[in-house]
Amino acid sequence: MTFQPRMQNQIEGFSVVGGLRRRYWNGITADLWDVTCGAYAGGHYVARDPRLFILLDHQGKGRPTVKRTAIEPGTAQDCDLSPISYVPADMDLWVDIRDVRSIRHLDIHFDVDAISRRLGDDLDPMLLREPRLPFADIRAVTLARLIASELESGEPLHDLYGDGLALSLLLDVLKISKTAPRKRGTLAPWQLRRAKDFIDEHCLRNIRLEELAALTGLSQSHFSHSFKAATGVAPHEWQMNARIDRAKELIRSGHHMLTAIAAETGFADHAHFSRSFRKHVGLTPSQWKKSHVIKR
Repeated sequence: MTFQPRMQNQIEGFSVVGGLRRRYWNGITADLWDVTCGAYAGGHYVARDPRLFILLDHQGKGRPTVKRTAIEPGTAQDCDLSPISYVPADMDLWVDIRDVRSIRHLDIHFDVDAISRRLGDDLDPMLLREPRLPFADIRAVTLARLIASELESGEPLHDLYGDGLALSLLLDVLKISKTAPRKRGTLAPWQLRRAKDFIDEHCLRNIRLEELAALTGLSQSHFSHSFKAATGVAPHEWQMNARIDRAKELIRSGHHMLTAIAAETGFADHAHFSRSFRKHVGLTPSQWKKSHVIKR
């Protein structure tokens, strides 16, 4: 079954030369366009699927300009200096083109579900939601030109060739690396990283288990068991360790009273702070302070 990209646009000033050249590969659609441009060309695009817009060539003294809103200045996309834009699903994109006679570009559309099935735990879904406008990547451009040649060929190679090129292009643009196999019942690397980062950032307030579960797309019980399997401690223990580490930083600075540190790091009172600190560190805050405060 072919993947049909879903896009809406309101554009003007373009004339297609030679017709659209399109191929489908296992959740990926590649389109090669050659167009001539009027004195002004461009418009508004929004797609239901993420895509790559790769500028292969342009003729004329101007450059296409891509932008997130209709009123912002935008950024010029140049086939040599910044040929690639990554556009997440449902993101509005405006393009303005002046003083350009013709453009050749490659569009690569991805079915998120299909790509997620293929990459499994190696794909952090958040990577697909972060736009990048425009940027350079020599390896990605090389892959894009190989894909364009395949689309132009009157005798295309086996589908595995185009599919491998297109998937490699996505892996390169999103910088997706191979992760080590994980133990059964633990979190995927991206899930663990996201949960740890969230806890570390918000450790001074009460973090609800449902917040962490939602971040990783799991049920609360599944997340709790998997987090402990991955780290050796429960989520609330990880948060307590983060609070204690934050308290150590404040103690080490020598600028704060212990009672103030207790309040600032989210403990109910100084007694609660002292008990928790001693449980995790083996010393009371005042004992630890004697050997760790920065001398000025």
